Amino acid sequence: MSLFGQDPFLDALAREDRRALIAAGAPRSYAPGDVMVRERDTTTFVLAILSGWSVVSVGTERGTRLILALRGAGEVVGDLAAVDQHPRSATVTALGPVECVVLPGERFRRFLSARPAATQLIMRQLSARLRSADVERRSLASEPVLQRLAARLVELVERAGRQAPEGVVVDLPLPQHDLAAAVGATREAVAKALRLLRGQGLVETGTRRLVVKDIGVLRLLAAGRD
Repeated sequence: MSLFGQDPFLDALAREDRRALIAAGAPRSYAPGDVMVRERDTTTFVLAILSGWSVVSVGTERGTRLILALRGAGEVVGDLAAVDQHPRSATVTALGPVECVVLPGERFRRFLSARPAATQLIMRQLSARLRSADVERRSLASEPVLQRLAARLVELVERAGRQAPEGVVVDLPLPQHDLAAAVGATREAVAKALRLLRGQGLVETGTRRLVVKDIGVLRLLAAGRD
């Protein structure tokens, strides 16, 4: 399962449709840690993210949480509840400062009904998330923690990394417990896997800091090849 969406909804819209969507909503800011959407709530508003990153997560039967995705600029969250008008399926939390536009669910549905191309984009997005969830279930059932962690680190490098003299720095402020939630493992298991990666010189970690030293080896580990 990918943490990141493939084609941000706003970026894929025609220019006029994007302007119309943003104009139909109201601007809102969230501080790091703010809950933007809460699982099981019956609200139906949609958030179109203009800047910043958010974390999509669900609670588990063990009382922990599983991170399903990271959503950033150009993406929409809350659209499933707006479309089917059922309770929220996940919680969305601001990872850092987030700027977005808030649209009432009814207004978002009217926007889609007037623009068939936008409706197709939303349906394609929902379909991709469903397929990704199927892949994630297989991964949790069959792949060891080290392999799942390596796959997440490769994703973070590819989507949020920047080249620096010491390696590729991932600027997203993901603490270790968030990495564990993104892998579907305990914090202790992820800490053990990170120690192994550090010991092999593949990564460096600090307080909300991650530097990948050898992305090639991480890709091999993510593919299940030692």
